[in-house]
Amino acid sequence: MRNEKALTPAGTRVLDVASELFYRDGINTVGVALIADTAGVTKKTLYDCFGSKANLIVSYLRRRHDRWWSHLEQRLAQASEPGPLVLFDAYLDHPDLDVSRGCAFLNAAAELPADHPGMTVVREHKDAVLARLAELVADAVPDADPIVTEELFLVLEGATAHLRLGGRDRTVAARAVTVARLEAAAS
Repeated sequence: MRNEKALTPAGTRVLDVASELFYRDGINTVGVALIADTAGVTKKTLYDCFGSKANLIVSYLRRRHDRWWSHLEQRLAQASEPGPLVLFDAYLDHPDLDVSRGCAFLNAAAELPADHPGMTVVREHKDAVLARLAELVADAVPDADPIVTEELFLVLEGATAHLRLGGRDRTVAARAVTVARLEAAAS
């Protein structure tokens, strides 16, 4: 993903607030007036920093990707277990990102129209995760059938979608990791 331009302190506050509200309450239910008010800025300042709500959504999703991706790569660099399992765990244990409502990108995909610029970020994120998972599977099990990666990706997506249901979140995620371990052992 490409880096965003440096934000002013007001722009950073707006993005911080928008990120929390978009994830917690949903992109479509959160308006720019609420974001500006909560951030302690005017709507004019919000628009001066981002140009539109659509651009703010894109910035939110890019920032979320960048933060999660950095966490993933750090976890992989320190890991002793196979990379695919580390990727699964990275979805659940980011120290700074709330995951109680599941995957922010799946949530955004459910809310945004197909032609929204935020959907490009969602697709880029999911494509990057799938590609990284393919690399990790190939490293862990060099002769694995390519379908293994696709199956693991679907298990991962399903597990993160279940996080929104609450209560069962860690149980479903733990089962997904078990499936990943069984899939890796069978390959």
